[in-house]
Amino acid sequence: MNEEDKKLSIKQKSRRIFLGRSLTAAGAAIAGPSMIQASQEYTDQESAMASSATGETTLQLNINGQSQTLSIEPRVTLLDALRETLGLTGSKKGCDHGQCGACTVLIDNQRVYSCLLLAVMQDGKTIATIEGLANGDNLHPVQTAFIDNDGFQCGYCTPGQICASVALLDEVNNGAVSYVTPDLNSTPQLASLSETEIKERLSGNLCRCSAYNGIVAAVQQVTGQTPLSPAN
Repeated sequence: MNEEDKKLSIKQKSRRIFLGRSLTAAGAAIAGPSMIQASQEYTDQESAMASSATGETTLQLNINGQSQTLSIEPRVTLLDALRETLGLTGSKKGCDHGQCGACTVLIDNQRVYSCLLLAVMQDGKTIATIEGLANGDNLHPVQTAFIDNDGFQCGYCTPGQICASVALLDEVNNGAVSYVTPDLNSTPQLASLSETEIKERLSGNLCRCSAYNGIVAAVQQVTGQTPLSPAN
């Protein structure tokens, strides 16, 4: 290839490059606005989805007779909302897996493990924690019975034990039977509730200090029975 051919070849390449770039620019000018808008809509939708998945949600909880407005992430458990957001630290975080019962609270008068429930699912429900059982300076009868019968040692599990015992009384009064109820056709009575029955009904709450005798005696006192000595 001589020098003239080389110059012609360079000019042809330059013209092809120029035409290619011009067509690309023209195409972008035509399709650009719609493509940009579609891209922006996709980005906005993606941001909205991310916000709904990880953003905070506002809800109202009725806790211990008071309405509380919270702004929390949907993944927050009721236990963490009580302790970290509202400062109600009476409910304890033990296992955080629903196995020990230290976080037991009452929802609509039923005992639950608050570490297993999402706070956003409790909107509109009535929640009672250990802080809400007493009436001013007057302790709940179950709280008094725990003191009278040494129903605790380190005290870490005690809030859950007391809430579970309060629920136990309501369950028996409502005719709920347990696994060891002798006669399933006969409504259980608090005054005749056996030691075995009490232990079965409280089996979902563990005490590392093994203060079970005092806990059973406390429940017996509240039911009107003569408590067994914790030493027994």
